Amino acid sequence: MTDDSPIPEFNPQGPQLVYVAVADHIAARIAAGELAAGARLPAERDLATEYGVAYLTVRRAAGVLRERGLILTVHGKGTFVVDPLPEEIAPHRA
Repeated sequence: MTDDSPIPEFNPQGPQLVYVAVADHIAARIAAGELAAGARLPAERDLATEYGVAYLTVRRAAGVLRERGLILTVHGKGTFVVDPLPEEIAPHRA
């Protein structure tokens, strides 16, 4: 990622739970428009590899994102960013 990216680098430290850090980072990617409304998220196993965490950590992070109303999982199809995005998370275009 570049220095001018609105998405912070993923670097979980301190008391924050790793699955919450993953959820927060994916939410930041959605807010920045990197993951657009209606976009399909990569498979949980691929996200686990990308973030360097266990598969179940990503699965738990997905649960947090579902609770926040940011993603929707369709059995047999995949996990998608909700469309339309909630007003407070929608990317702000200049």
